[in-house]
Amino acid sequence: MWLEECDSFAELCRGYLPYYLLIILPIFIIISPVNPVAASHEFPVYRMHQYDLHGVPHGCRSAPISLEARSLTGWSTSRHCVVTKALSLTPSLFHSIKHKAGALIVVLPEKLNDLTLEEKQHIMSLEESMLFGPETTIPVYFTSWHPDLQTILDDLSNGFITDEKAGSAAEAMFNSISASGYQVVVATGQALAKTDVKIATLHGKLTGTGAEEKLPTIALVTHYDSAGVAPELSFGADSNASGVAILLEIARLFSTLYSTSRSRPQYNLVFIVTGAGKLNYQGSKKWLEDQLDGIEGSIIQDAAYVICLDTVSTSDNLYVHVSKPPKENSTGGLFYKKLKAVSESLNMTTVEGVHKKINLADETLAWEHERYSIRRFPATTLSTLKSHEDPIRTTILDVIETRQIDRLYKHTQTVAEALARHIYNLSFSQVFMDPLGVSKESLSLWFSYLASQPRAATLLADKNNMLVGTLKEAMARYLGDVKVTLHSPDKQDPEFVFYDITKAILNVYSVKPAVFDLFLTIAIIIYLGLIYVIVHNFPRAYTLATRFSVKNKSS
Repeated sequence: MWLEECDSFAELCRGYLPYYLLIILPIFIIISPVNPVAASHEFPVYRMHQYDLHGVPHGCRSAPISLEARSLTGWSTSRHCVVTKALSLTPSLFHSIKHKAGALIVVLPEKLNDLTLEEKQHIMSLEESMLFGPETTIPVYFTSWHPDLQTILDDLSNGFITDEKAGSAAEAMFNSISASGYQVVVATGQALAKTDVKIATLHGKLTGTGAEEKLPTIALVTHYDSAGVAPELSFGADSNASGVAILLEIARLFSTLYSTSRSRPQYNLVFIVTGAGKLNYQGSKKWLEDQLDGIEGSIIQDAAYVICLDTVSTSDNLYVHVSKPPKENSTGGLFYKKLKAVSESLNMTTVEGVHKKINLADETLAWEHERYSIRRFPATTLSTLKSHEDPIRTTILDVIETRQIDRLYKHTQTVAEALARHIYNLSFSQVFMDPLGVSKESLSLWFSYLASQPRAATLLADKNNMLVGTLKEAMARYLGDVKVTLHSPDKQDPEFVFYDITKAILNVYSVKPAVFDLFLTIAIIIYLGLIYVIVHNFPRAYTLATRFSVKNKSS
């Protein structure tokens, strides 16, 4: 009886075994305890900046990633994507990675506001090496901290066993086969240069009493864009949301004074908000070319003084940066005296002058007033930074802090009062007092609005940008003859070029290493070979078993 059953099983193996395998194997996969969802994660990532300035490429030049993830100490070849915390990465390690690894994912600290001074300096030093060093050919992305990312980082540091940790070749092979790893994928195309780039510069004016064209003019200038190692993370609270907030508050205050003939002074005030300030002040450069080299007359043709506002909430000190020290009785000299006098009388801030000549050999200018000084305008930049090289001007750590509004309020009072005393020729009388005084609430609202959104130049380079529209409405509320001027880079020889991919989705898959696939392939081949031999030779085994059974019965 059992021989007949064996015969039936032999026929099954010969004819239908492959079809049964197609059914049984998927069933085993479905009932497997492994959860495929837990083996895959998605995270938003932000690409390192990429732009060209004056024909020089800056930032990372690649975007897609499909590589095996490794830790900062476990990577070795260009087939690896290094995943590490920002506080663990140093400029020297970044230099090594960008020349030898395949990609880099940098995990930012969980709370940027809670970093120590040493940790902030570490990250800003890293950003500086990325921003101002040679171009980076590999994809570089930044992402915010997440518990799942922390687990992946721990696994990469502790769970992934490398060959160096093994005591013998056999142990190394076993470790490689049994280890688990991660595959990181950023499925984007290559970044392409943006077309139809528009840089917006806004200006408006308050006209004084008398013949407009004969009145002295003072211009207040600031730029609204920000900068950092990743455009989507560049919120620029201090640099330069603070400058825009002060300019709008000063416009509000003086619009009240200029609204009646009794208090309207014999000065014209021009307010200019420029774009692409972080790209060598291209907004000011283009706007000045239109104003001074165009056919129509310029609203600042004979400006007595240009006051630029840049990064004005970092400290309690206020620095007056000039390219050429002003003469004592010039507008610049008199305004500086008023600033000193107001700061002493209000006892709120310390004013100090800083003289730095323009170095035309540098790729970029130090301060925005240098654009105006080059065109023969007496100009200054007011800032709470003593040096233009301070990394706070170009960092993703430039976010809102608790005391910034208080410092911004004090500096706005100082600048507005000094300007008012200058144009009204007052020595001691205070102009801006209740009910006409600096509004901390107004400053806070504008500062928070601007600092709550990334404002990198590449994100704002379109014709109908919402931020530009909001600024235009605000300026039109206080100023007259508000205009928006759109500038595009030269098509033949562009001064700057922007690229389109600034953010993406990072997919992280839990996988076995490549050697495990090789081992599994060999094991499957051996297994199938054994099955084939057994099935192919089953009739012989059946015949032998039959003969053996017949002999047993005969005996």
